[in-house]
Amino acid sequence: MYSPGTGGFYRGGGAGGPGQRPQGMAGRLRSSLDAADRDDALGKVYDIKVIKRLPRYMAWVKKYLALAGIGTVLRTFTNIAIPFVVALVTNNYIRNHNINGLNIAVLVYLALALLMMAGQYLETLFLSYGGQSILLKMRTQMFDHLHELSMSFFDHNKVGKVMSRVQNDVDDLETLVTQDIIYLAADAVTLVGIAVVMLFMNWQLALITLSVVPALVIAMLIWRRHARIAFIRVRQAIAIVNDNLQESISGVRVTQAMSREGENSKQFNVVNKANLDANISAAKMQAFMMPIVQILTDAGFCLVLVFGGLEVLHGQTTAGVMLAFLLYIQRFFAPIQDITGLYTDLQQAMASGARIFELIDVVPEIKDKPDAIEMPKIKGDISLEHVKFGYDDGKEVLHDVDFHVNAGETVAVVGRTGAGKSSLASLITRLYEVRSGEVLIDGYNVNSVTQHSLRRQIGVVQQDPFLFSGTIEDNIKFGRPEATHEEVVQAAKTAGVHQAIIRLEHGYDTVVGERGANLSGGERQFVCLARAIMTDPAILIMDEATSSVDTNTEHLIQESMGRIARGRTCVIIAHRLSTVTNADRIVVFEEGRIVESGTHRELMDKQGVYYQLFQTLSSPGLE
Repeated sequence: MYSPGTGGFYRGGGAGGPGQRPQGMAGRLRSSLDAADRDDALGKVYDIKVIKRLPRYMAWVKKYLALAGIGTVLRTFTNIAIPFVVALVTNNYIRNHNINGLNIAVLVYLALALLMMAGQYLETLFLSYGGQSILLKMRTQMFDHLHELSMSFFDHNKVGKVMSRVQNDVDDLETLVTQDIIYLAADAVTLVGIAVVMLFMNWQLALITLSVVPALVIAMLIWRRHARIAFIRVRQAIAIVNDNLQESISGVRVTQAMSREGENSKQFNVVNKANLDANISAAKMQAFMMPIVQILTDAGFCLVLVFGGLEVLHGQTTAGVMLAFLLYIQRFFAPIQDITGLYTDLQQAMASGARIFELIDVVPEIKDKPDAIEMPKIKGDISLEHVKFGYDDGKEVLHDVDFHVNAGETVAVVGRTGAGKSSLASLITRLYEVRSGEVLIDGYNVNSVTQHSLRRQIGVVQQDPFLFSGTIEDNIKFGRPEATHEEVVQAAKTAGVHQAIIRLEHGYDTVVGERGANLSGGERQFVCLARAIMTDPAILIMDEATSSVDTNTEHLIQESMGRIARGRTCVIIAHRLSTVTNADRIVVFEEGRIVESGTHRELMDKQGVYYQLFQTLSSPGLE
């Protein structure tokens, strides 16, 4: 029943980077919060902002909901009608010893029972159809939306919390849309219908019987206040457990390397025990309310027996009416028990709905302009003109940068950590927006063309070689799913990884495992390199692609780059300077500014910043 709360999301805004707030968000940005730590973690039982948006999702499955509604009506009608039929049978046939009438009444009762079964079948079946359809469409909508959001969004929000919204929260909202609302409506109709029928049959006995309802309402109001606190604690506790578990699993290599298993286990036991205590407390609250409802049900039952029995003895009512009242008492309090059980589900669903809509409402920071054009086939000329950029309102990473790369040129960008090298690569691919200035590709401002037409002509190999689930061949043709096996092999040969692949037991059909865990770091990087050139990009960006490999692999990658660079514009971002000595030009960044530019020999002869960096950073052992 319970799932961890998730955090809030900032909306819109300027460029953003890891751990920093994006620019242009003053007064509008709020950092990610864990909803389990907020007072309204369980939400309201009735949230008008959520309710207003539900019809759109219900419209997706209106046919299924209509059929389920027919089933609900049949079930509710027969539930109310059966005690009334019992009263008629008792008064008109049993007392008068009318066997034929009794037989007919039994057939009517059986027909009503079958009608109730049919109603339950329709309700259950089509609610399932509707629910699964909503899950499918809503998760697809959120999946597509997440892939439209800018990098700054993911810089500020944990993947686990985003996944919780797509999985747990969607489940909760689907239950609300396709079950809770219909069940609540049916329960409300049942309560009103039973009360009306009882008043019609014997209004004095009905008022006496229903006199226990105020006591029940008072008990529920008192219970609700305490139950809310208990259920909030449950969500807080499970959120802490999940955070601890995720962190422990992600860092399991470090844990085992430092023999910290015992200490981690102790910490997990503490939070796990807190979760147990919170759930036991919530279970006590849940267990407390059910007996109260049952006691009041029994009290109403006793009132019918006493006062109804007296009326029957004095001839003021019939045995059939009394019997019907006894059946109605059970049916009247059953929906109240259901509503009590749905209380926390409603709170959770409303909170989940609010979180889902909050995510859906996040506006992508980087969007194609309405008049954006398709980028034509590019030659690879790159220009940054007076570019200023920063991840935070008060801090710039790049300061008035002018940078130009001719088509077909190989340019290395070097500098110390934090100098702004990787930011440069992100701006070329328009993963972030510049604060001022322009980024031009073949004279086209990257803001004036569609993102897809721009990025499909740029290949990027990153420092962390990320591979997707599937085979090696699947990963190489990730950017071109329609590519043939021969084209995949050619890309692998160009990248210099073909021989390594065919030595594997299953060759190109080798399943790489999670994030390529069953391949070496060098093999993963070569596969990523083959993936980047599979689309035949006019521009290739190597973002510190050799910083995490050994020296031998580094030399092999350099040899591959010699083949790949022919006919392409290459931007090589490097920390290890020995890898860029053959570049056509080397640009040196320092504190977000270009301080030197030239060939390796020219910069070494100058004995400036590059010379000093080369003395300390060219050797892996000195990094």
